[in-house]
Amino acid sequence: MSDWVDVVAENALANGEHAVVDVDGTEVAIFKIDGQFYAIEDVCSHDRAEIASGELEGDEIVCPRHGARFCVKTGKVLCAPAYEDIACFPVRIDKGTVQVRDDRWD
Repeated sequence: MSDWVDVVAENALANGEHAVVDVDGTEVAIFKIDGQFYAIEDVCSHDRAEIASGELEGDEIVCPRHGARFCVKTGKVLCAPAYEDIACFPVRIDKGTVQVRDDRWD
């Protein structure tokens, strides 16, 4: 089982903000939406562009290169030109620190 990785202090991000961190060699975008934290792989499944630098609209992130949309909460693709979901990671808060783990290989 993969280990939990400390990524950011719980109070470091305001609602609508994000941070990109390395979790076991994978770039992961951490978003804070309505007081909750969500983590997705920082890559568009369409062309491998970094997704976190795109526009956040509610709980959707828009790829800055070609406009594909993904749900930040689930990693589900919402519109073309992407057709594959992106990885979504478990998040927890431990003693004021947001933690993420890459459970894809568990």
